[in-house]
Amino acid sequence: MLRSAHAAGAPLLQLDGVVPGYAANGRRTAVSSRIDETLRAGELACLIGPNGAGKSTLMRTMAGLQMPLEGVVRFDGADVHRMPPASRARRLAVVLTEPVQVPMLTAYDLVAFGRVPYTDWGGTLAAHDRDMVGQALEAVGATELGWRHVAELSDGERQRVMIARALAQEPAAMILDEITGFLDLPRRIEIMQLLRRAAHEWGCAVLLSTHDLDLALRTADRIWLMPKGRPLHTAMPETLVLNGAFQAAFSLADVAFDEQSGSFRVRHPRRWPVTTTGDASGVTWTERALERYGFYAAPTGGKSGVRIEVTRGAAGMRWNVHFDDASHQHANLEELIQALRTRHEHQVETIGSDA
Repeated sequence: MLRSAHAAGAPLLQLDGVVPGYAANGRRTAVSSRIDETLRAGELACLIGPNGAGKSTLMRTMAGLQMPLEGVVRFDGADVHRMPPASRARRLAVVLTEPVQVPMLTAYDLVAFGRVPYTDWGGTLAAHDRDMVGQALEAVGATELGWRHVAELSDGERQRVMIARALAQEPAAMILDEITGFLDLPRRIEIMQLLRRAAHEWGCAVLLSTHDLDLALRTADRIWLMPKGRPLHTAMPETLVLNGAFQAAFSLADVAFDEQSGSFRVRHPRRWPVTTTGDASGVTWTERALERYGFYAAPTGGKSGVRIEVTRGAAGMRWNVHFDDASHQHANLEELIQALRTRHEHQVETIGSDA
């Protein structure tokens, strides 16, 4: 693919006092307060936020498909909403959530639509156009899909082809709205790595909205965090975690963001402390399983009353459980959890009868 003519870090899409929203029947409905932000060349930015925060409205506004209530979106200094469509299409590629219904077209034909801004009125592909279509398909690993009909493609294959169509435009910037939503985890990772390469190797400015928060934290150069009803925050992923903005945007009664692991955890009731030692991986997954049943990790050396030693040998994992009055060994997690639950339920019944 051709490298962008813009130097890495150069401002491409600038939001100057932009208020995204809708105006209908004399009423204005804003989805965010005033936004002053910049998407830069060579940068992969992920737009994240809860449902209903207005992410799609913001992206459509940035793409020139919807007017802002206030402010101006500028592409390389020019007002996006005043640019001729063909000129805008040569510089800005857009992939939205709506599925493309083109059953009789081949994947190659669909990618070739990305060359329309460069062709004559009849849409004739020159040698360079065909070369760019081939390069775009190759870049997303979809060369072998070129002559298959779009209707025959899986969700993941169709998304790769749609990204190839965007790449075929030779854009300086790409806006992609929830394009990984229907993909399994390996395909989501594959697409994110492809977009990161488009930014870092080809110099594109890439803005992707996603609900895959963990992958966004691991992949994006910057996060655009759009909490519902609050101002947009932009920063490196790690900065938004360390300053608490990320946790605040996604705080729920039964779900918590774990700053140490960088992932979300369900808040389970904490009833019985246990001390777990031994094989590091075994300890991690044992504690995760125990959490669901009300057991929580007590500090090593603490007086939890239950010590679990996890070992890994030729016969597999073993769980050695030490109570104050007895010890037992278990060959799988199901046995371990059942034994712990039975013992603690018996203790609760005993305490209740004594009272």
